[in-house]
Amino acid sequence: MEEDEKKIILTVLVSAMLFSSCGVMFGGSKYRGSIYVNNNPQAEIYTNGEKLGVGKADRLFPRNQPLNIELRQKGCDPQVKNYYPAFRTGNFILSFLSFGLIGIGVDIGTSAAYKPDHQNYPDVSRATNNNFIFNLTYEGCPAKP
Repeated sequence: MEEDEKKIILTVLVSAMLFSSCGVMFGGSKYRGSIYVNNNPQAEIYTNGEKLGVGKADRLFPRNQPLNIELRQKGCDPQVKNYYPAFRTGNFILSFLSFGLIGIGVDIGTSAAYKPDHQNYPDVSRATNNNFIFNLTYEGCPAKP
């Protein structure tokens, strides 16, 4: 192997280590959100203004942005719920200890430092680091047969 090839390989390996972090490796910049309307399978589900499905929906969402979920059904008032992200403190600490300030910068820059706040929203549960379940109840809108 020539000297130039060794330098290129070494540069790639060092860059790969410097530009990854704990949050990126164990979560990434997006999470999969599964949304279920428990009491009303006919309810239309919208997130951030876009229709995703009826009764249940599944999609990737950015970790660093609030999730706005709206339920709609003919004859009922729309119901809106806003879910704000929480800071992933454990991954942030591990990124700092493992990768220093560069790891922190990568976590924040790629949005990997955030997650849905499943501890403060009772209708949100964490299935894995990358999968969150939103179990919603459409208040005031009974299911139609």
